[in-house]
Amino acid sequence: MAENEVRYSEEDLAMFKDLIEKKVITAKEDLELLNSSLSLKDDHGTNDTSPTFKLMEDGSDTMTREETAQLAIRQEKFIKHLGDALLRIQNKTYGVCRVTKKLIQKERLMLVPHATLSIEAKRQQK
Repeated sequence: MAENEVRYSEEDLAMFKDLIEKKVITAKEDLELLNSSLSLKDDHGTNDTSPTFKLMEDGSDTMTREETAQLAIRQEKFIKHLGDALLRIQNKTYGVCRVTKKLIQKERLMLVPHATLSIEAKRQQK
């Protein structure tokens, strides 16, 4: 390893890899739930109720479907970011801020394991 190379130890990388892999499993399960709720039929047994009620229910159902679709898109993006983090672990570049080139604090990575910016760099963006 070069003297000026900044990176986490193999033990730390293994710990982060384990954390991220668990998050990927949970995130994929959540995405599957979101997608299955999107693919459910719109039949809520309101065929024999008043047309006004049916119309109101359809409107709220559309809103819920849009919100669920947005959540699914965000979840897919989160899974991609976690996958990118796993690649950085493989390349031994995980946990290095892409702006300051310093190590991102472990506490931050435990909370946001796909982070690519240190708190210092994040503050500079504002």
